[in-house]
Parts: sequence; structure tokens; C-alpha cells
Amino acid sequence: MLRIEFHCHTVFSKDSLTSPQKLVETCRRKRIDRLIVTDHNTIAGARAAQAMDPQRVIVGEEIMTTRGEILAAFVTEEIPAKLSPQETILRLREQNAFISVSHPFDEWRSGGWQESDLLEILPLVDAIEIFNSRCMLPVFNRRAMGFAEQHHLMGTVGSDAHAAFELGRSLVLLDPFDGPDELRKVIRTAHYQMHASAPWVHLTSRYATLRKKISS
Repeated sequence: MLRIEFHCHTVFSKDSLTSPQKLVETCRRKRIDRLIVTDHNTIAGARAAQAMDPQRVIVGEEIMTTRGEILAAFVTEEIPAKLSPQETILRLREQNAFISVSHPFDEWRSGGWQESDLLEILPLVDAIEIFNSRCMLPVFNRRAMGFAEQHHLMGTVGSDAHAAFELGRSLVLLDPFDGPDELRKVIRTAHYQMHASAPWVHLTSRYATLRKKISS
């Protein structure tokens, strides 16, 4: 089975300390077979990483909508932030991207979702994130898992890595696939490795954000 990192960031995200080169090097060392790079509202870092290792890196994006964050893989055209969830999903569908929902019940993040808003888009997405290593409270992930089971949804998990050492905390184990359509098929038989990150990892994000403000 392939070991997939479904959710990670590069320095092209304002709160990340991981460069595209460091990201790729760390995944090679940790034997992560596929890496979906999902910077916030940009695909520049994902494209840079993919140029270094086209077989390993998949271009993705974590997109802030007016209701919560969408997590997409196989993105070919960047989607801007602050569109409605429906418009965001429509634009991703036009690219045939694989669409998940980031940390849907994390109430401590601006990208979390209200359940009523989430219910509206369920028929339009391929999966939801059922475990995110950076969720501060276990109840956030438990709610996501329960919601996926209740509504018969496919699940993704991710480290949400903002620094290289976080990569591989949570992985999706999948049969080999090529492209978004095959990903939609193999995700049905996914297995997961799920490990929560220590709360202090959030300090790396705050440091990265502060450093960029100072240097800008």
C-alpha cells in the first residue's frame, strides 16, 4: 500500500516553516510515497515541490470559503479565498479535483464548519477529514469520525504539517492510484495511521507568521 500525506504546508503558506525542498527531502527520508501539498489559498508551493519530485508530489490547496475550509487534491488552477462553498466546489469540480473538508468540527480554528453548512455540501464532496493531527482537543476529531460514519462518507486524515518534523504523523494508506478518479475509488478501502501532535507544535506556526511580518 502507498503511504499518503494528505495535508501539509510549505513556506508559501504564511504560517509554515517548511520549504518545498525540505518537504520533499523529508518525505523521501520518511518513505512517504505521495505528498499532497495543501497551502492556504495558493498552489505555488505545491507546484514548486512537484517540480522537484513529480512522481511523489500532488498539487493541492486548502481553500478558505465563506463558511469553512475545503481541502483539495489534483488542483490545476488556483482557487481564491472567500468564495461560497458551492462556488469553490464548482470550480474544483471543473478541474476534476478530489475534494475533502478540512478539520470540519475544530471550533478553535477559523476554518471549522457549522454542521448545517456542512450538511449542505455533503452531496458535492468526495470525503471529509476525519482526523487532523493538529486538532487541539480529541473531541474535534471524534465528532468528524462520527459524522462520517453517520452519513456514510469517505474519510481522509492528515498531519496538517507546518514544519518538516510533523510530516507523517497521520497518513492515509491506499492501493496505488493515478489521478483523482482512481483516488475516489481506492479511498473506499483506505486504512489510516493517526497520531495527534503535541500542542506546542502550534508555536511553530505563530513563529513563522511573526517572522514573515517582520521581514515584509
